[in-house]
Amino acid sequence: MLHVKPLEDRDYELIEAAERVVQKNYRNGRHHIGAAIRTTSGNVHAAVHLEANVGRIAVCGEAMAMGKSISEGDHEFETIVAVAHPHPHENIEKCWVVAPCGMCRELISDYGTDTDVIISYNGELVKCNIMQLLPEKYGSELE
Repeated sequence: MLHVKPLEDRDYELIEAAERVVQKNYRNGRHHIGAAIRTTSGNVHAAVHLEANVGRIAVCGEAMAMGKSISEGDHEFETIVAVAHPHPHENIEKCWVVAPCGMCRELISDYGTDTDVIISYNGELVKCNIMQLLPEKYGSELE
């Protein structure tokens, strides 16, 4: 069972930052995921994912937001979230929170095992530690 924490007002602000960046930059077939990360200094960095014709080279929104944060000198992460923008053919009016993919779970945990992730769980938005989403994490440490 996942140990989750309720969202705070600033977590909803983080979701809104992810929504704003993808709403501003949405391009069908190019950018439909937005992500935002809050650092321990309180700064928020948001970015969209990069879709590619060859799926293996696409770059997730979480990775883009992390890279943007690190490029700005903000290396310590507190909370991250990703949202999906509806496609034109979908009968959906607003963005929704999506859980990080497996590769993003690895990446987020590589850069901060104390990082929280906002997800939808049992029908509500909550946050949990990234390590709860990645049991038995791959690593180079000898046991």
